[in-house]
Amino acid sequence: MKFSISCLAAACTLLSAHAKQGPVSLFNGKDLTGWKGQGYVVKDGAIVCTRKGRNLMTEKVYTNYVFEFEFKLPPGGNNGIGIHYPGNGNPAHTGMEIQVLDNTAPKYKNLKDYQFHGGIYEMQAAKKGHLKPVGEWNKEKITVNGPLVKVELNGTVINEANLDELAKKFSKHKGVKRRSGHITFCGHGDAVQFRGMRITELPASPKVSKVISAATSNPNPPSAPPKGFTALFNGKDLDGWYGHATEDPRKKLWKMSPEQLEAHKEKTRENIKKHWRVENGVLINDGKGLYLTTNKDYADFDLRLEYKTVAKADSGVYLRGAPQVQIWDSTKEGGKWKHGADKGSGGLWNNSKGAPGKNPSKLMDKPFGEWNSMRIVMKGQKVSVWLNGEKVVDDAVMENFFDRKNPIFEKGPIQLQTHGGEISWRNVFIKEL
Repeated sequence: MKFSISCLAAACTLLSAHAKQGPVSLFNGKDLTGWKGQGYVVKDGAIVCTRKGRNLMTEKVYTNYVFEFEFKLPPGGNNGIGIHYPGNGNPAHTGMEIQVLDNTAPKYKNLKDYQFHGGIYEMQAAKKGHLKPVGEWNKEKITVNGPLVKVELNGTVINEANLDELAKKFSKHKGVKRRSGHITFCGHGDAVQFRGMRITELPASPKVSKVISAATSNPNPPSAPPKGFTALFNGKDLDGWYGHATEDPRKKLWKMSPEQLEAHKEKTRENIKKHWRVENGVLINDGKGLYLTTNKDYADFDLRLEYKTVAKADSGVYLRGAPQVQIWDSTKEGGKWKHGADKGSGGLWNNSKGAPGKNPSKLMDKPFGEWNSMRIVMKGQKVSVWLNGEKVVDDAVMENFFDRKNPIFEKGPIQLQTHGGEISWRNVFIKEL
């Protein structure tokens, strides 16, 4: 997320300055004093979940705090850290659960993105790639203060969430609205080990809450367009867009009168509202529904945008209403290497096999959860694409997917495709050439 660095720094400084005396140890290394629950034992200075282990919670209730601990995963290990747990029901629902999981286990390859380590269960995924190998000790720190939840794994921030914003999105989730409760280990019968648990309580400071609110209320404010460019996305709503799919415009759209076309667009906007949303200055699609399509048609242009993906996501950018500059999961686990995903995003995927530009010249995709920058320049029939600063398609002819015997259309809309998996977009700018 693109949080204001100065605001977050101020928030962190205030949290440290106003912290109560601490940190305080939550585990004496010998027994389960201070904890309640069944199915956990103490062995070699660590709390270990047994095959019957489920929930082990602190006797005390906490509101604002920094919780630090170490954990070690066995192969396929699964546990979790419950926050704001009221002491009854499933901590993932009556409170919230931050996942503790062996991301590398084959049996978990088809999990939803929020189920992997560090994810806030059912609500928000975490960055991957920062777990130590199975059998090694990891260090984690969870900061909870008002609406702010931050998860740090081995020195890297892997998840940041504003619970007030999540509560709007997940209104039926009981736990997301809670602001105090027990800290809980959420076991699943796997021998996950924990040690070094300590907590620093933070006061309910209006000043701190105000700083945190300012830092998290809109962590992705829209950037100003580069000189000569126009923003296609205003950072607030879906103004300037309608819904469309993969369809030859000659068959329907081009035959409509201006009045018919506008009525058609208005009807499709009901669909896109179900699958597209704007959160904190970011445009997000759930992987379903019609493609977001510009009201205006473009001929030659310089298009710039940023996007980030999740595992198994598939999307793309349609040019002049035709497919497409490809965006997808380039990992083997994504399941599309046979279609060319191993070569990465940015290629003109609908070009014929072996045609220039079909595959990007270099794999430049960033890990899931990180922002990718893309630039697309289209002049006549030819397209160049840059991904994260690297030119991956160099002045290649874009074939007309709908009629390969004829050139690509001279003019048409820009479309952001939906083809499975959540995709986020921001800073979408265009300059007509």
